[in-house]
Amino acid sequence: MFLLGCVLLTVAGWVAYAKYGEVSSYLNPPVGMKWIAGGEFLMGSDEPMLRDAHPVHRVAVDGFWIDETEVTNAQFAELVRVTGYTTVAERVPKESDYPGAKPDMLVAGSVVFSPPTHAVSLHDHFQWWNYVKGAAWLHPEGVGSSIDKRMDHPVVHIAFEDTEAYARWVGKRLPTEAEWEYAARGGLEGKKFVWGDSFLPGGQAMANTFQGHFPDQNTGEDGCVSTSPVKAFPSNGFGLWGMAGNVWEWTSDWYRHDTYQKRAKTDDVSHNPTEPYADESFDPSKPGVAKRVQKGGSFLCTDQYCARYMPGGRGKGAPDTGTNHLGFRLVRATG
Repeated sequence: MFLLGCVLLTVAGWVAYAKYGEVSSYLNPPVGMKWIAGGEFLMGSDEPMLRDAHPVHRVAVDGFWIDETEVTNAQFAELVRVTGYTTVAERVPKESDYPGAKPDMLVAGSVVFSPPTHAVSLHDHFQWWNYVKGAAWLHPEGVGSSIDKRMDHPVVHIAFEDTEAYARWVGKRLPTEAEWEYAARGGLEGKKFVWGDSFLPGGQAMANTFQGHFPDQNTGEDGCVSTSPVKAFPSNGFGLWGMAGNVWEWTSDWYRHDTYQKRAKTDDVSHNPTEPYADESFDPSKPGVAKRVQKGGSFLCTDQYCARYMPGGRGKGAPDTGTNHLGFRLVRATG
């Protein structure tokens, strides 16, 4: 046995201490975070609709701490209260940053899901997304809406810059895409969903997703038609909530549609992979816009249109753009 301060460690405890990497983390785990031991896993998906997640390939990540939940409105409100931070959605866009933009678009606001009144073609997402003046984290649906009864919901309308500001303030960082997916799988290897292979095991809703006819009729059979409290649905095998549905989550990686194909060209295991450079980002649907990877899906995901609540699914978004179904959670390394 070993004496560490006033704590007596067994051999097993010493091994755990060494694995955690530092005394402070072992004796005082970060509040609201879970330790994810490093390891290898099968990353990606072979689902036909998740083409940019092909092929499944082997990846290894080092251990890290991760937030148990998405960052909530209550937590983000503390950043604003203490520092006076103003989110991207609350600032008036500069005309020089958006040449050619219509004047009515150069107002503070954000993108909000606005369901049509009737069935529409799923080939034009502008039929259910609108830029809404005044929409921001405090007013998720625009002027007149409030988070007063949603303090335990994930904060939304968060641009990438906003995640960085919050991360600096709390001494954390965004997860890489690989870290996020490894944590989301909760120790399950090759399963379709975070919880297993059945979407509704025993008829139970396991995540906040879209039910009904997308995008015009959300029946809310899971009890939600918008965001839900961050612990409203069961946690995964690592004790993490919301790793599927509710809101999309930013990662630190830049998006490329062929990232997994590039990795799979070698038989080697990819260790702590990442896409760190903006000039290497590429989305064939909008080749001139660099995007960051988003993971986990949201309350709008459905197999009719977007089933990316699967852990291998990949989303993407321009760093300067938030929506009312996009949030984040953070990680902390051992060192």
